[in-house]
Amino acid sequence: MKKFLAFATFLIIILSAINKVHSIEPDVFVQSTVNRASQALNNKFSKEEKIEKLKAIAKENVDITGIGFYTLGSYRKNISDDQKKEYLYLFEQYFLKSFASRLAEYSNPEIEVKSKKKLNENYTIVSSFLVATEKRPEVKIDWRVYTKNKNNPLIRDLIIEGLSLARTQKEEFSSIIENNDGDMNALFFSLKEFVK
Repeated sequence: MKKFLAFATFLIIILSAINKVHSIEPDVFVQSTVNRASQALNNKFSKEEKIEKLKAIAKENVDITGIGFYTLGSYRKNISDDQKKEYLYLFEQYFLKSFASRLAEYSNPEIEVKSKKKLNENYTIVSSFLVATEKRPEVKIDWRVYTKNKNNPLIRDLIIEGLSLARTQKEEFSSIIENNDGDMNALFFSLKEFVK
């Protein structure tokens, strides 16, 4: 029994050490993600290749489901489980196409992480800036990182020069639904048209 307890204690210590090694600080996570995106935007790749690489990075590092539910707002409470599944499927297609096609226009964007601010156990804001070039000024970018699982942080929002992309998307979706008398199908139709 003593040998078992000693082994169990040893195992717990090892596992704790492994968890600490794999725990990723939000600022390191963001810098690593933008470095990967910058490599994907290398001019040696075609636009189609860039888009596919960017989509893979987004799937791995962005909480697309969390953003999707946030952008649906209070309408989330009024739809069936089947509608939720359809919405999340359409939103992921919409998000990946929108994100990747916009970013694919850039060529080797250089983003530098400056600082991080822990809001609570679940969220950290990472501040960075897009380095200025002859063609564009410096752009301030804050990343809202979901850190509930320290081993798997995820991006929940980008705030560019003070403008939240998730909030903007939420307002746009809400407007589509409201302008169609609360009909969720109008939003589904709009998402399908964009994905096409």
